[in-house]
Amino acid sequence: MAHVSNKLSNSLEGALAGGGDPATSPLYVFGPFLRLIVVAGVAQVTFGASIWLVVVTIALVSATYRLVMIWIIDGSGGSGLSEEEFGGWAVKLNASITFVEYTLTFLVSMAALVTFIADRFPFLNDPFFGFQFRTYVAIGLSIMTGWMVNRGPKTAARAFGPATAGVLLLLWAMIIATIVKLGLHLPSLKLEAFTPEYLKFTLGGYVRILAVMTGIEIFANLVAAYEGKPSRKSRMAFRSLLIIMGTTSVTMLIVGPAILVLSDPTNTEVSVFTQTMDQLLPAPLAFLGTLVGVLVLLSASAASAQGLQNLALGLKHRHYIPSVVGQRNAFGVASMPVWIEVAIVSICFLAIGTNAETYLAIYAAGVFILLSMTGWAATNRLIRQLKTSLSANNVFSLGGTILAATFSSLATVIIFVERFKEGAWTYFILLPFFYLLFSYFRYHLSEPTSVEERRGRLFAERRNLPFDDQEIGAKVTAIQRILVPLDGSPFAEEALQLAQSFSGRHSSQLVLLSVQQTTGIPRAIPFFQSHGRYDGDLMEHEKYLLQVAGKLGRLGENPEVVTVSGNIVDEITITAQQKAIDLLIMSTHGRSGIGRAVIGSVADKVINQINIPTLLIRPGSDEPSRRPTFARILVPLDGSTRAEQVLPFANVVAGRSESEILLLSVPDEFQTEAQQDNLRQYLETMAKSLRAIGFPTKTLVTGSTPGYTIVEVANSEAVDLIMLATHGHGGFARLMLGSVADTVIRHTRQPVFLVPVR
Repeated sequence: MAHVSNKLSNSLEGALAGGGDPATSPLYVFGPFLRLIVVAGVAQVTFGASIWLVVVTIALVSATYRLVMIWIIDGSGGSGLSEEEFGGWAVKLNASITFVEYTLTFLVSMAALVTFIADRFPFLNDPFFGFQFRTYVAIGLSIMTGWMVNRGPKTAARAFGPATAGVLLLLWAMIIATIVKLGLHLPSLKLEAFTPEYLKFTLGGYVRILAVMTGIEIFANLVAAYEGKPSRKSRMAFRSLLIIMGTTSVTMLIVGPAILVLSDPTNTEVSVFTQTMDQLLPAPLAFLGTLVGVLVLLSASAASAQGLQNLALGLKHRHYIPSVVGQRNAFGVASMPVWIEVAIVSICFLAIGTNAETYLAIYAAGVFILLSMTGWAATNRLIRQLKTSLSANNVFSLGGTILAATFSSLATVIIFVERFKEGAWTYFILLPFFYLLFSYFRYHLSEPTSVEERRGRLFAERRNLPFDDQEIGAKVTAIQRILVPLDGSPFAEEALQLAQSFSGRHSSQLVLLSVQQTTGIPRAIPFFQSHGRYDGDLMEHEKYLLQVAGKLGRLGENPEVVTVSGNIVDEITITAQQKAIDLLIMSTHGRSGIGRAVIGSVADKVINQINIPTLLIRPGSDEPSRRPTFARILVPLDGSTRAEQVLPFANVVAGRSESEILLLSVPDEFQTEAQQDNLRQYLETMAKSLRAIGFPTKTLVTGSTPGYTIVEVANSEAVDLIMLATHGHGGFARLMLGSVADTVIRHTRQPVFLVPVR
């Protein structure tokens, strides 16, 4: 079965999907920056220093987010890291800031949008019934955007990629035009800018252009949206960040000096970016640039509204807000938060105006609180890692992270000092208000279940991206090398039939292993090296494996054969590591053949020790153990990320066998009906993910005792294979070896596929 995915496949796709917000920042940050330093007459001294400070900050924070992307791959990004390192208070503080930031993103983007339109149609700056025409345009577009977003993510997201691609092309067109017409002139860094006479203006300019950092968090949230292994996901997301933030940095360094030379910051009728664009680009391209700017700013406003929808859904599941606020509409999205945002935005436009600079102070302040928290959370994580693993790489990373966290924190302080009276003071009112509000509802709505907590976190952290219910579990892994331990008994050989079937369907390499139990030093030797050189017992093991390999060779297999002397359990584990085994297939008990029973009680010890998936069968049971394919596969889930790690293997097994997947959750006996409904919604979310990539999937919520319920359902539903994680993490059904998994292994007739999660 071919794998079909709606996930991101490369870094450019990620840059286009999530880069709209930071890519637009050069369109509006230069205005307030230049008005400060040009009017004061210090531009020739402080301009370059402010620009280089911003570029260094981008580099340091980006390096920190490389670590975040490696550590946090579920899409929760810096907020997820802060929550893991600092606990519950970080959740509420992040949620408080994020709510404010989404509204400010909408305000800034919409204000910049109408500024771009007014650049081409100056009459919009004229008053009409006490307000400028541009105010009515901004309110009208805000209402239209809210309506569009509340019709679902597919409607709202269609312009995101093309709009971001357009603004990237615009920025690079400006970069090339600047070099061609004016030459390459990077900002000069003058140390005089840091003297007492100029420092205030250097730092003031610095904080006014720090809005270029506003969208950096989105790339950490993008990690979960990529295909592939965690290492690839984090690598692709970081490259997406480099594409966008690299373009922004180059624009600051190359186009920035041109804007300083060519524009008039005191001209309130036309933005400095448009003034420069008109002089650098031919008329058609300049007007096209304005259109692109309008479209991408509109999409950034829509993205912030979608982020607020996802935040509300997440907070509802985690019991931080009443369920009515996060209630889904007919299009499956939370509409109330968007209309609240549109109402707030409209009131601000009427009361304060549509000048983007008015909102930038508050905008940048909140962003850098979040960036500072992420930086110190990363520092805390690295310090803990250094205590267990002292390495030069960790020390170097810690130094860079401390520097980034310090820069972010200093930037936060500077922003609040410089722009306190311009609006930053509002955080001292808004953050305590939302923090106490979230605490109040969390206390009165009780603690959420593990499933609610899990779903809530996933929803809440899809910053600026439409949440896709189908993305969870849509992953595929590979089974390339299969290890089969044999002891010469027919019972152990029953695993061989299933292994041969797996090998044929997955084009896998079989590795046959026979262990001679000894108390001496173990030695692992391929049969072609060991033949004729060791004692009689070991020779018997080799001859036996040679015979099995010969039979398989006549059936088209070409197995690798290994004989080992030593402790049976240890040698199975060591061989699995040395031979890069992806799957161990063995019987759960056996009888003595040419040597002592390799299989039997050994199986219990092996699955406690080994770190690869293991497929166990029960010799002597009925047909299910011998079936080469699995028509129905049972996958128990408890709502945790650990339990979900069985899904990639379920995908590959089901895909090769054209199987139907049955997802099962066993509720806790104390759960309310509402909580069980949430559990059903969770399973249905997982089912959608599997159906989206072509697997027939059903769901079932039943029972109260996980282990025995799994066994009963496997029998009643005529299941051919049970797949589960050996270590889950969840309140109502922990899939832990020795409890649930142990019960299933000892009482079921069906083969059991165990995925260890250490």
